[in-house]
Amino acid sequence: MPCILAIDQGTTGTTCLVIDERGEIVARAYSEFTQHFPRAGWVEHDPEELWAVTLRTARQALAATTREPSAIGITNQRETVVLWDRRTGEPVHRAIVWQDRRTAPRCRELKEAGAEAWIRDRTGLVLDPYFSATKLEWLLENVPGARDRAEAGELAAGTIDAWLIWKLTGGRVHATDPTNASRTLLFDMRRLAWDDELLDLFTIPAALLPEVRPSSGDFGETELGHFGRPIPIAGVAGDQQAALFGQGCWAPGLAKNTYGTGAFLLLHTGSEPVASQRGLLSTVACGARGEPAYALEGSIFIAGAAVQWLRDELGIIAHAPEAETLARELESNDGVYFVPAFVGLGAPHWEPDARGTIVGLTRGTGRAHLARAALEAMTYATRDVLEAMIAESGVTATHLAVDGGAAQNDWLMQFQADVIGVPVRRPAIVETTALGAAGLAGLATGVWADAGEFLAAQPEPTRFEPRLEPAARDLLLTGWHRALAAARAWAAYGG
Repeated sequence: MPCILAIDQGTTGTTCLVIDERGEIVARAYSEFTQHFPRAGWVEHDPEELWAVTLRTARQALAATTREPSAIGITNQRETVVLWDRRTGEPVHRAIVWQDRRTAPRCRELKEAGAEAWIRDRTGLVLDPYFSATKLEWLLENVPGARDRAEAGELAAGTIDAWLIWKLTGGRVHATDPTNASRTLLFDMRRLAWDDELLDLFTIPAALLPEVRPSSGDFGETELGHFGRPIPIAGVAGDQQAALFGQGCWAPGLAKNTYGTGAFLLLHTGSEPVASQRGLLSTVACGARGEPAYALEGSIFIAGAAVQWLRDELGIIAHAPEAETLARELESNDGVYFVPAFVGLGAPHWEPDARGTIVGLTRGTGRAHLARAALEAMTYATRDVLEAMIAESGVTATHLAVDGGAAQNDWLMQFQADVIGVPVRRPAIVETTALGAAGLAGLATGVWADAGEFLAAQPEPTRFEPRLEPAARDLLLTGWHRALAAARAWAAYGG
């Protein structure tokens, strides 16, 4: 039976799954790697350690099964950038991670120079250190000799997918896919090509960058010594876009939300990008054949982290699942709302000076109210982002696919369906990023004839149907928006 080796290279560790044609996980392995914090606000990874961990974990997963994979799919942390020597394959510096903020002054400088509007129109992104361009510019300016070597064609650069492809193929292939390229601030999202004006703005030689290949397609074969035989690399996508594909969201109106420390919500918008005026990102996604398509993306800064705060800082729960138990004790929220704006408000409100706010407290308020309010906040924030996406794109959301740790909370998922007014669908296999990478690789190599067959192979998802009356939902949302206004008022008065 055919199977795919899916490599999910994350921010703190690498997961490798072997997935068969029935969509079942037949083997898995996981390894963490070191996080480096050389200065406040700086976050780095050792690319060689990252590669070694990835290779070891992939071998462990393959050793746990007798199946021979027909292809490899790769999904990865998106905006982290690596710069390396083309001849030796050795990095010239640690990778600069997507969380790194060292280039914030450079982003401010470009904003003050009036560059943000045209950059946003060209790339769909905002000018922020989150993305790759200013990180790569920093490496060229601050690693001794790097700029001269880059201009002489001696160096190569790329996001983590490109680095892994280079290492897996023994340096024969320097390539990325459109979903990762679209997160660099160097890629024209309409022409689907590196942009000369952006390269000039960030003073990055074009020769540094990888070839952009289809997400479902040919990325070369692995070196014989890595796995005992060459294996085609046939699917590549950034983590959030891979999850969108893995959830079967490859048509306009299909959306997924990943509930982690924060939450990432993506809405597929079809074959044309949508220019956002509400602080959302336009990004390249995948269609049903793995071809380029578009999505709107919104980030909710605090989701599961609010429950962690209840556990670690307040001590009102011992374990995260207790929040669901406590929430079920109450018939309603009794007017208690929690806006977990610990680091400001993200999309679509964008108020960096807002701070965490709890409103509606009475003498009868207890820990169950706080637990419920933390869970409810995730659903309200999701609705706010989804509403903004629908308003800007003109598409109608048919359901919301969910994944991530908090998606295992049945109470939360039912309340989410009630709040957004459309069904919530939770897959049986929660590793949707790896599943998406496997799907893209399997389509390219014939494991699945088409996307429909790939989706049909997966176990039946759990569905949560909305059952709250519209009037009751509107009342809850009125309370939430009053709470948001309180959090924003704190910021407005210099809090």
